[in-house]
Amino acid sequence: MMNKVILIGRLTRDPELRHTPNGTAVCQFSIAVDRLPDQNGQRQADFISVTVWNRLAENLAKYMSKGRLIAVEGRIQTRNYDNNEGKRVYVTEIIASNIQYLESKNTGNSSFANSSNYEQSDNSQPMMDAPMETVDIEKDPFESFGESVAISDNDLPF
Repeated sequence: MMNKVILIGRLTRDPELRHTPNGTAVCQFSIAVDRLPDQNGQRQADFISVTVWNRLAENLAKYMSKGRLIAVEGRIQTRNYDNNEGKRVYVTEIIASNIQYLESKNTGNSSFANSSNYEQSDNSQPMMDAPMETVDIEKDPFESFGESVAISDNDLPF
């Protein structure tokens, strides 16, 4: 059996770092992922909920902000709970095991790429698998692809 998803999208809001009662870092956020244009050529997006844990959550909150492009790798998880009104609520979300920062927090469409690798354990808490990579943020990783494309906040679907 396989449960794996890879998405590229833009953060819909600034990530907010929280901690569980035992001190484990957790960050829940959503990303806007473009769909193919419909029959009328209209572009649409899906807004996907993502949860990250531990150092991956801390780094995301530290380096990323609303509108920044990221790649998320993880697994789909469903859960349900009863809300305050007694109604059953069903949630489908991505539990991230790896995130790549495709833009920096401070410079928009810049030459910044980074990733953190985590391995999912049986107790649904990610455990660190490898140290965070160090990437030269002054070098443009896309320079061999030609001219850069500037994307403003007005181009975002949210």
